[in-house]
Amino acid sequence: MASRNEIGNLPPMSQSSGVSMKVATVLQVLPSLGMSGGVERGTIEIARATVESGGRAIVASAGGPRQHELDRIGARHVTLPLDTKAPFRMYANIAKLADLIERENVNIVHARSRAPAWSALYACRRTKRPFLTTFHGAYGLATPFKRLYNSVMARGDLVIAVSRFIAGHIRQHYGVPNERIRTIHRGVDTGRFNAESVTAQRVIQLAGTWRLTGSETVIMLPGRLTRLKGHTVFIEAIARLRRHDIRCLLVGGDQGRSDYQAELESLIERHNLGSVVRLVDGCTDMPAAYMLADVVVSASTAPEAFGRTIIEAQAMGRPIVATNHGGSKETILPDVSGWLVEPGDPDGLARALKTALSLDESARADLARQAVDHVRRNFSIDTMCARTLAVYNETLHGFR
Repeated sequence: MASRNEIGNLPPMSQSSGVSMKVATVLQVLPSLGMSGGVERGTIEIARATVESGGRAIVASAGGPRQHELDRIGARHVTLPLDTKAPFRMYANIAKLADLIERENVNIVHARSRAPAWSALYACRRTKRPFLTTFHGAYGLATPFKRLYNSVMARGDLVIAVSRFIAGHIRQHYGVPNERIRTIHRGVDTGRFNAESVTAQRVIQLAGTWRLTGSETVIMLPGRLTRLKGHTVFIEAIARLRRHDIRCLLVGGDQGRSDYQAELESLIERHNLGSVVRLVDGCTDMPAAYMLADVVVSASTAPEAFGRTIIEAQAMGRPIVATNHGGSKETILPDVSGWLVEPGDPDGLARALKTALSLDESARADLARQAVDHVRRNFSIDTMCARTLAVYNETLHGFR
């Protein structure tokens, strides 16, 4: 069973943020409640904030392993086949959602993913309820059909963008005016991602699993094995360091991308980095993982919509090197809490890594203090939830 930290240590919103919500029922819709993913995590965090602020929280999805967390926080889950992309089943979901909205007297519908959002949009039109969306990513625009399919996330009465980068994407590609966009950065659980809350036992256990002695200098790139995460750029940068006294961990499963993993292993072998760079499967204790890292890297070659890894690392007081595009530009204090390098530039990444690794103890401590303070002031779950509740209040007070 998930620990309390896994669903976020949110104090009552009325105490932590000064924001309380007019009594209302909020329905969030998403495909499913899997164990990983920012959409699922954010849905649960907002459901909890809604309940703690005096509202009712309902989540509709196809279900999943995180469903029980809603019961524990006093929210309700309704199982509907919202994970389907089949047009006839999506159409059938309109009536199911409309019935749920009327039966539960839902005041606001908040859609977080495209397929269920289409059903929710027309259910809201049938029931004359406000329709909100959160635009989580810069979806591909390869074909007119793809653009049309994506456009539902820009059709909310209000559209929440997870970064200023995404807000610009919405304006540029979907023509949504500024007055309908609300930028709310995603949040990190600063109770869970807190160096003081990670026990030595957890760190030692993970170090043993990863065959680390604890004396190595560790550079970590967390993220699923997909080409857009820039693993090849990272490996090329490590090769340019010409050091064999460090350990570099690529932390993330291949999710069936065995060909890409084989390509990475071949590149590691080509550079004679077999004793330096190691591929590690997914990790269930990322706070302990960050404690093992001397430097954390985000080398994405395509702009990240937000980049939660970047704020998690800073919350743990770890130096971060990330690429200078997308949401990364909004979450790092350049040359203060980390460094930004141009995407696809292994030489620039190698130079930034040399700088990060050269910090003395005093400089690292100063960076850690500023990074932690930066995240707690700007990117906490409390801040994200308070701003989302403010959007709900704005909707309840008559926005059209």
